Amino acid sequence: MTHAYLCTNEYAGCRGYDTALKEIMRAEIMPIVEEFHQNMNNDTVYEVRLQAAAETFIIMASGLPRASGCFPPCGFQAHGTVYNCMTCQYDSCEFPLDCPLQEITVGENNRTQMWCHVPFVLPSDIQMVWRYAEIKTMLMDRFAEVTAGTDKLFSIPSARLEHSGTYQCEIFSQERSLVRIYYHLTVVPNEVVGHTELQDVFDKALLPAGQFLLLPSIPPFSLLRLPSPELLTVCLASVLLLLFLTLGVVYWWPSKKMDCEPEQGREPHRNTYTVQML
Repeated sequence: MTHAYLCTNEYAGCRGYDTALKEIMRAEIMPIVEEFHQNMNNDTVYEVRLQAAAETFIIMASGLPRASGCFPPCGFQAHGTVYNCMTCQYDSCEFPLDCPLQEITVGENNRTQMWCHVPFVLPSDIQMVWRYAEIKTMLMDRFAEVTAGTDKLFSIPSARLEHSGTYQCEIFSQERSLVRIYYHLTVVPNEVVGHTELQDVFDKALLPAGQFLLLPSIPPFSLLRLPSPELLTVCLASVLLLLFLTLGVVYWWPSKKMDCEPEQGREPHRNTYTVQML
């Protein structure tokens, strides 16, 4: 009974199932305890019954839902431990420190970033150590330390071919390793990128007549951008100016034509007068 009682306290304090566990204990153990206090049977009888009731209690308590705080697949997660009512001990997540290798491919002269991030809760006094190996590996002795501190971001502004390799981020707390994250970086030369694009165009040209690669449908107005208010103002002013100029030409052209007609009517008389003088 002592074993079951301790398990009840630990389980309830850890996960908040005190009410459910107390009800199970009352139903399985308390009737036997009351009979024992009243000396209704021999001690040997109660010993067997208590042992059976304790085993029943453990089985029923273990069937209660428990929310695990473990986040697979790697890392030492102190906050993810779960109390095991079968053994009355805390079970760790039991994940390895090494996380699976993640692949990153970037074109030459492009920017790339690697984050030392994990989904589980970390202590407040963590330190990060970044290491680098020229080959694809997860062996500790192949890495050389690059930087150490509290910066979770490792950035390469302009990737070059010599940046290819494996990057490791190890998180420590009080000199204890919590997790190791690995990134394998592949830098693709510009010539290879251009060749790949040309090969893609060539492959499209070899498609049978009438067959084209289907492009993903674009939602309406997804690529449309409204012009700025300044540009709208300039366009409106230009349209109004053009309208005023057009109206001015329309008004000025008939009046000029009317002014020219009297001058054309007087021109023959001037010529006649000149001839008579001669």
